[in-house]
Amino acid sequence: MADTGRPQAIEAIDPQALEEVVRFTSELIAIDTTNRGGGDCSERPAAEYVAEMLSDVDIDPTLLERSPGRTNVVARIEGTDSSAPALLVHGHLDVVPAEPADWTVHPFSGEVRDGVVWGRGAIDMKNMDAMVLATMRAWARSGVRPRRDIVLAFTADEEDSAVAGSGFLADQHGELFEGCTEGISESGAFTFHAGSGMRLYPIAAGERGTAWLKLTAHGRAGHGSKVNRANAVSRLAAAVARIGEHQWPVRLTPTVQAALAELAALRGHPADLDAPDLDIDALLAGLGPAAALVEPTVRNSANPTVLEAGYKINVIPGSATAYVDGRILPGAEEEFCTTLDRLTGPEVDWEFHHREVPLQAPVGPGAPTYQAMRAAVERFDPGGHVVPYCMSGGTDAKQFSRLGILGYGFSPLRLPEGFDYQALYHGVDERVPVDALHFGVRVLDHFLQRA
Repeated sequence: MADTGRPQAIEAIDPQALEEVVRFTSELIAIDTTNRGGGDCSERPAAEYVAEMLSDVDIDPTLLERSPGRTNVVARIEGTDSSAPALLVHGHLDVVPAEPADWTVHPFSGEVRDGVVWGRGAIDMKNMDAMVLATMRAWARSGVRPRRDIVLAFTADEEDSAVAGSGFLADQHGELFEGCTEGISESGAFTFHAGSGMRLYPIAAGERGTAWLKLTAHGRAGHGSKVNRANAVSRLAAAVARIGEHQWPVRLTPTVQAALAELAALRGHPADLDAPDLDIDALLAGLGPAAALVEPTVRNSANPTVLEAGYKINVIPGSATAYVDGRILPGAEEEFCTTLDRLTGPEVDWEFHHREVPLQAPVGPGAPTYQAMRAAVERFDPGGHVVPYCMSGGTDAKQFSRLGILGYGFSPLRLPEGFDYQALYHGVDERVPVDALHFGVRVLDHFLQRA
């Protein structure tokens, strides 16, 4: 079913780039850019590091801030074909918090041990930042120019609202991205081991929309010992329970359909996705481990995450609040809102706390950028299988879509069996193999020169 042999190193790359990608990953991790939300972050030290690495090879970076310390870096690499649309390559510089006591190594050490780089951001996503830097520097040293202009963006605030990062860039500095029609960033082209020696490389060609919700229940405040039929806490709890228990209907977007079709074919069980009696759960069960790539994106979702109410045990509060992490498939926004109206009922109000659009990008034979990504990965792992997928969450591609830029998740890594890439996102002991970084630089170099 799959070639389990080692991939051949088909193309040579500047050995200095292979050394630099490891060093840059380590040194970026050691710059603590923890984003605790609400503006509590400073990406500036990492942005200055990136700018220095670019300036060192005569690439001219622009540093931009919405507020002090929330620094973004943008640069443009001129291509050889002025008529070709530009390509955006973006990565964020901030990371989520990490508690050192929970880790095997300090999360901001950037330690390189036994062929692995450890630390917060090793996967999400200082590794990609380092791969891009190493590739661009290798080009500058050897005089390589891509076919199309490449715009580099290293952003702030992706791990919160992106207001200080990609949102700020898209809204206030759109001219820097002139000509960009497509972009690549995190969460794609990593090895997914699907069993029986099969290696998949899922490339993200869609994202569910972000729909973070605030629920508010109002009632009658009073003494905790008295009967109260207008208890805000009870009203809120009932609405939250209904939301948490709701089974959302199946909605297959074109990206998810493409993923299911290719995965089913690879498993030797082609599926009729247009059949009126399609049993999605049975189809997913037949995909084995690969079902994890698709299962979160066949439906909308809404998961209660935060409850806030009351201030004393014997006082019934007059209001209660909850927050829900909602995610919406392309084309399913109206259904999502109508369902929330029904589930919350007349006694609980809801509003969008933060909202971003769902995304889709083409993946068929008529999508040359996707096909170039596929070719680059399969060139360096001939036994691997590239498949499209839709991300359950979101990235900075949402904000850049305001500029008409189609987004793909493409940060290539070849990972050994047993390495749970997705579990390390925001997880403890985040790390990336050195060999995976080397693979990523080779693939990026090949793809970006030919895209």
